[in-house]
Amino acid sequence: MKCFVGLGNPGKQYEHNRHNVGFMAVDRFAEKCNIRSFQNKGKALLGEGNVNGVKVFILKPMTYMNLSGEAVRAFMDFYKADLADLIFLYDDMDTPFGQIRLRYQGSAGGHNGIKSIIQHTGTQAFNRIRIGISRPAPGYPIVDYVLSNFAKGESAELEKTIEHTCDAMEFSLKESFEKTMAKFNA
Repeated sequence: MKCFVGLGNPGKQYEHNRHNVGFMAVDRFAEKCNIRSFQNKGKALLGEGNVNGVKVFILKPMTYMNLSGEAVRAFMDFYKADLADLIFLYDDMDTPFGQIRLRYQGSAGGHNGIKSIIQHTGTQAFNRIRIGISRPAPGYPIVDYVLSNFAKGESAELEKTIEHTCDAMEFSLKESFEKTMAKFNA
């Protein structure tokens, strides 16, 4: 079993925000793998399917970013899931736009969704795919930046990044996260 947890904010007004790139990645992966029906379960939208012989869950917390850990904890408790079976996908300002960075532990780095997950799981040791959104220009408020939409000129690069993220997700279904990191961090 594997669960991909995309972080983002629910609602049309946030759909194309930089902060929702985790939702964008899991949505694309679900589409590619024919995981179509999502149900409201435990403070999240949950989809499930079978991908290359592996039971796969797609979890999208509907708690808003800052409370993402609540939905993760509810999923883990209900499905008796091991944290090692979850991979978190989220926006990262310290990773350049167009790149992804895979890590198996680390601090929240100021990301409130990750802070919530650390709080509700009791550890910083969990698999993550950080999707680069770069930092805003000096003086530009961070909250305004992450809640802004990607610029039209960024759409082609965003598409490539989402596809690359989906490739890493698919690879992680048949290989260890360490091997996935070695291949996709190169």
